[in-house]
Amino acid sequence: MITIEQLKEAKDRVDALNHYLDIDAKVIQLEEEQLRTQAPGFWDDAKKAEEQMKKVKGLEKWIEGYKGVKLLVDELELAFDFYKDDMVTEEEVDEAYAKTIAAIEELELKNMLRQEEDIMACVLKINSGAGGTESQDWASMLMRMYMRYAEANDYKVNISNLQDGDEAGIKTVTMEIEGDYAYGYLKSENGVHRLVRVSPYNAQGKRMTSFASVFVTPLVDDTIEVYVDPSKISWDLFRSGGAGGQNVNKVETGVRLRYQYKDPDTGEEEEILIENTESRKQLENRENAMRLLRSQLYDRALQKKKAAQAKIEAGKKKIEWGSQIRSYVFDDRRVKDHRTGYQTSDVNGVMDGKIDGFIKAYLMEFSEQDAQA
Repeated sequence: MITIEQLKEAKDRVDALNHYLDIDAKVIQLEEEQLRTQAPGFWDDAKKAEEQMKKVKGLEKWIEGYKGVKLLVDELELAFDFYKDDMVTEEEVDEAYAKTIAAIEELELKNMLRQEEDIMACVLKINSGAGGTESQDWASMLMRMYMRYAEANDYKVNISNLQDGDEAGIKTVTMEIEGDYAYGYLKSENGVHRLVRVSPYNAQGKRMTSFASVFVTPLVDDTIEVYVDPSKISWDLFRSGGAGGQNVNKVETGVRLRYQYKDPDTGEEEEILIENTESRKQLENRENAMRLLRSQLYDRALQKKKAAQAKIEAGKKKIEWGSQIRSYVFDDRRVKDHRTGYQTSDVNGVMDGKIDGFIKAYLMEFSEQDAQA
């Protein structure tokens, strides 16, 4: 049975959320933004109208989210009082408390995602490291982990490019994960993931270490302005992989986009290469490839902002792009994040997509740093 102190703490956390989220101001702002949608000719400019509707829906979600946790804590307080009169059981009060705390923590976590890009969908790319079949198998396990995470959070996953491994697993995969705050949550997965296990591909049954890199970038839509120099673009066409006899094997539907990127600050040049085989239609694959290019260019601008902030706060712990962030040690039943120190013994759960603990620990430690950046 919960204590009066636990009830008070839950109420205090909801009151704090009201303050942090500035709900009263959001209610007033929502009324103003809704009035703008009623102006004559509002839908004449579809792009502008879409931006306005996105702003309205964003405010509505914050307000409804707060109202939801406020209702739960009020019901919890009522259940606590009813228990004194034997109108509800101890188990019912504890169940209401668990439900309330889970909702509060979810809203608190979302409150840490304050950046413009956090609410966006994301592109998640996995590359297997050196090590042949073992690392390619590890890359496919990570792919499954993120797909299970997306499924549990009602996110939609599209695979825009997939290259199978030589014997097992995958060499690389690019996934578009669509849903609110997909980037905000999954940006914590950026970096190198290390696997230690007794390899099923080793005849001597030796313990082996494998690596795979994960890159997460915001997936931009038409409301985000990103400049792409058309003179720097070139295209290659190829036949997509797939089962024999399918249309994707008969015609050149796969596209390979090459973009000659020049860093505006350093002048360094680099070729950005994007392959897309998502659709059986070449035109759709071209459009998807361009969207992925815009997402990469947008992300590079974000990384420059974060790098500038890192120089200012050189004394603080930094997240290096591509650094080893997490170890999965199967034999010891341990998964540990090296940035936050968070770890769990539920290896099977993690590989089934239960990575919320790692995401929460990352956001709690680094969200304020990102906000300042």
